[in-house]
Amino acid sequence: MLKAKDIMTRNVISVQPDTGIEELARLFMEKGISAMPVVKEDGQLFGVVTETDLVAQDRPLHLPTVVSIFDWVIYLESEKDFKKEVEKITARKVDEICSTEVVTCSPETSVSEVAALMTENKAHLIPVVEDDKVVGVVARLDVIRSMGR
Repeated sequence: MLKAKDIMTRNVISVQPDTGIEELARLFMEKGISAMPVVKEDGQLFGVVTETDLVAQDRPLHLPTVVSIFDWVIYLESEKDFKKEVEKITARKVDEICSTEVVTCSPETSVSEVAALMTENKAHLIPVVEDDKVVGVVARLDVIRSMGR
């Protein structure tokens, strides 16, 4: 029976709670990922942050015209107001937008249990934790790939 340790990504791309929103957006774009764990300096899991968490930061802008470039959204409105709102958003830190109630699994958790956790919790990423440290992550695509094994 396959376990989380057999399909997890070990080289985890993560951010710390005090990482800025701009850096977070850059990592999402550069690494081509949509979620990542938020990990304290000591390696303990703090939470999970997703592209949805990041995109939700645009809500206060209430901007009418949308232009999509490189899968990111740029809003066109009064330049001065827009700049002020963007400055407010980019001054925020990951710990202000991430989810801190996170479902985790151990390296020994079966892949079918991981899939059930994902389904029950509408999670796209499950951090794999051992001795209170993040040792890997299992994404939905990892579970799907494991079905062919």
